[in-house]
Amino acid sequence: MLGRAGAAQHRAPWLLLSPFLVLFALTFLVPIVYAIGQSFTSVQRQGLFGEEGITSAFAGFDNYSRALADPAFTASIWRVLLFGIVQVPVMIVAVTVLALLLESASAKWPSFFRAAYFIPYGIPGVIASILWSFLYLPGFSPIVAALQGLGLEVDLLGPQAVLWSIANIVTWSYAGYNMLIVIAQLKAIPGEVYEAAKVDGAGPLRLAWSVQLPLIRPALVLTTVFSIIGTLQLFAEPQVLRTVSPAIDAKYTPNFAAYSSAFSYNDYGVASAQAVIIALAAFVLSFAFLRLVSRRES
Repeated sequence: MLGRAGAAQHRAPWLLLSPFLVLFALTFLVPIVYAIGQSFTSVQRQGLFGEEGITSAFAGFDNYSRALADPAFTASIWRVLLFGIVQVPVMIVAVTVLALLLESASAKWPSFFRAAYFIPYGIPGVIASILWSFLYLPGFSPIVAALQGLGLEVDLLGPQAVLWSIANIVTWSYAGYNMLIVIAQLKAIPGEVYEAAKVDGAGPLRLAWSVQLPLIRPALVLTTVFSIIGTLQLFAEPQVLRTVSPAIDAKYTPNFAAYSSAFSYNDYGVASAQAVIIALAAFVLSFAFLRLVSRRES
């Protein structure tokens, strides 16, 4: 009886986890394995649309070499790296300042402002990009009109500015979400820590710099990693703004390039290779950032 009871107790967690494990395998593991396998496969179509037959063969690293030999794809990688170097620190600083202000003792209506800053995250990226496209479009945009009234001629959809117009959309959309992560970490700080700091004579700035910032480091690391991964996944914003900005081509970002290779050129092998390269780049950058942070802490 004890043996049967022990076996039943051993199987019970796996039975409870089985629905999640099945869904995880079908929606996460299987697509990854399939994409990796597809990246080493070449497909040849006989006829205009493959009506005379389709054959597939092992291509080795040919798809990867073709992807990396595409100057538009490599340019898109450097473009999003520049995007991340500028946008991620700006957003993390803004998120930290907002969280500290809303959690300060003198904050007015913090619940209202937390909800207000979080609302943009609830707007789908496509809708947000459409809304901002009207704010960037000359003749419709009050922002452009105000700048022109000051004597500044700025083309927010031009080649020099459109990347930063996208950065503005991303920051507006995700700052509230990251801010709530930081606020949750701030709320986890024990009240005794604040009381001890006040007894030692720490003012608001000293409290934020010497107490709160060190204790919210895990939240800042988490939001930074999320932002690095999100930078390499830019897709909806350039796809929407492409309709109003000639500066954005079909391979403006790595994700957009993989999408175009698959659905515009029917080259699924190269598209899969590009997707794997994007995933590896996200892993390497996130890992390097975490190692850098851990070394500084040690």
